[in-house]
Parts: sequence; structure tokens; C-alpha cells
Amino acid sequence: MKIRKHSESHIVELDDGSTWRVFPGDLDVTLNWRPDTELKLVRINDEVSSHAIVSETDNSRVRVIPGNENWPVKEVRTILKEG
Repeated sequence: MKIRKHSESHIVELDDGSTWRVFPGDLDVTLNWRPDTELKLVRINDEVSSHAIVSETDNSRVRVIPGNENWPVKEVRTILKEG
């Protein structure tokens, strides 16, 4: 898959039409992704997300939730404080 649209830093639309909201602490990773970067969506076992988008170029990854959902504020704050 590739990025179809990434006009907002926290929302990524893939070329399959799916839209994903990027975890706030992972936003910097997406800055290195180019429109031709090959990506794959994978299931993960994480405390706030069940999926990640992984770059096949450098294996960088971001945690994501479906684009129509919102991150749980309390959990996000805790994770960001922990680093």
C-alpha cells in the first residue's frame, strides 16, 4: 500500500481507501514517508492500538486507530509522559 493522502499530520489515507489516525507520539515518523513509500498495515498488541502502519523501506512504524475514532486522552497522556 501507499499513501493516497496525508494532508493532516495525524491522518493518513492509504491507497486502499482506508483512513487511519496516527498516535500523537509517532507523528514525527510519518514525516519521513514519501508518497512512493511502501507501507503495510499490521495487527499489534499495544495498550492503545490494535494496528500499526509499517514502512517496508526502513521498518519504521506508527500506531494507528481507524480515522473515525479518537484516541483515549488519559491513556495517551500517560504514554507520552512515560516517553
